Amino acid sequence: MGVVTLSEYILDVTGIVKTFPGVRALNGVALKVKAGEVHAVVGENGAGKSTLMLVLGGVHRPDAGDIVLDGKHVVFHDARDANDKGISIVYQELSLVQNLSVADNVYANRQPITALGLVNKSLLNKRTQELLTRFGMDDVSPDDLVKNLSIAKQQMVEILKAVSFNPKVLILDEPTSSLTELEIKQLFSNIEMLKQTGMAIIYISHHLNEVFQIADRVTVLRDGEFVCDEEVSTIDEDFLVTKMVGRTLTNVYGVHDPDQAFGDVVLDVQDLTKASAFKDVSFHVSAGEIVGFAGLVGAGRTEVGRAIFGADPFDSGSVTLNGQPIRMSSTSQGIAHGIGYVTEDRKTQGLYLNFTLQDNLSANRLKDFSRFGFLSAGGLRQNAEDSIQDFHIIASSDQQKLMNLSGGNQQKVLLAMWFGIRPKLLIVDEPTRGVDVGAKSEIYTLLRKLATAGVAIMMISSDLQEILGMSDRIVVMKEGRVAGELSHAEASEDSVLSLAIGSTE
Repeated sequence: MGVVTLSEYILDVTGIVKTFPGVRALNGVALKVKAGEVHAVVGENGAGKSTLMLVLGGVHRPDAGDIVLDGKHVVFHDARDANDKGISIVYQELSLVQNLSVADNVYANRQPITALGLVNKSLLNKRTQELLTRFGMDDVSPDDLVKNLSIAKQQMVEILKAVSFNPKVLILDEPTSSLTELEIKQLFSNIEMLKQTGMAIIYISHHLNEVFQIADRVTVLRDGEFVCDEEVSTIDEDFLVTKMVGRTLTNVYGVHDPDQAFGDVVLDVQDLTKASAFKDVSFHVSAGEIVGFAGLVGAGRTEVGRAIFGADPFDSGSVTLNGQPIRMSSTSQGIAHGIGYVTEDRKTQGLYLNFTLQDNLSANRLKDFSRFGFLSAGGLRQNAEDSIQDFHIIASSDQQKLMNLSGGNQQKVLLAMWFGIRPKLLIVDEPTRGVDVGAKSEIYTLLRKLATAGVAIMMISSDLQEILGMSDRIVVMKEGRVAGELSHAEASEDSVLSLAIGSTE
């Protein structure tokens, strides 16, 4: 394979096919990326985005198709080969060695060597410092251990590592998943800087608002196939959503009724305090009401939710449920009182990925299916069948293992688990994290249906559009305290961020 005709594209991918046992993940996919542009790739879970990136990153060999990089046909034998030829990937899951320094992570297995064969520490730190300065990370030293950095800074170290290869194409996979609004702005500024150097950026995200903020063009994949390639300036979000899901979605967040009357107060929290986590937190949630909790990462929202549920103790203050003071010392007590908790981390805290769909859907209420110490196989099966139907879970059977379901379907299983206890209060933490737009719409519909049935919902989310779209009232937290409260009518991006960033005094 040799040089091809010069093209306006730094990366020209055509006809990519990749098949796994029983599944054709990619079917003739195309992707054309220009130098100096940010090119978004979007699609629902299972659309083929990750598989395509793994092909471009040298992890998977395609069954068919052609990759032309900077005018040359290329074949990648492994990830290092792809790096050497000009494609670097920053994956959503961090791959840093926590006990090594920033410099040793950025130049892992590529440290400069002295004539004696030793690591040239001075040159290593000099090169790393140049990258840190270039990306506005002057508060980080090349000698800092990665484990002592925030998640946001660790992610920037991952980006520095990729950029250190001086790639022609940089792929960013869900780069904002753990970042605050301010950190996202800094990331976008850095992306703009790389773009100005002529580097091509492939940007993968479930957050469509980010696509319109940062991308020049966007490619849509659906069911492993290419759908379209559009200039971002010529389309809107509705167009993109329709292309992604193959149908028109309207009122994604549901219809908000400004005159809706809520029931009695279900949850009343007064002066809740836990040392180093939150202090003097007070709020209430009524029957049928969705109260959103907004704030920057580390504001204390999740910690408050866990304390109410009984997952963590609190030091002082009071929690009242339907007029009765409660103080749980375990999550089982929380469940017994009718409180459900949809954790923000479904993979490590919410689901049993090695177990079946049926096992997971009954895991938090096995007593409901027990008689004389024995579990009812028929009851378990019927519960699973009903949940699969009611929550539109796509699975081969109720015996399929959770690890083999898409992220959106895993999230719906998690919701079904907690809907199943028939909660009085449901706490949902990042209910649509890592979920595509079609599944998001279904999850919002399910939450609104539960609220309509009279359940009080406390919704914690870092997705500001989600908070604004779903909440009847918004509690904004900052540094462990309630910074303010906004009605649905009062709430806007500016008003929420002003409270989240401003003073709590």
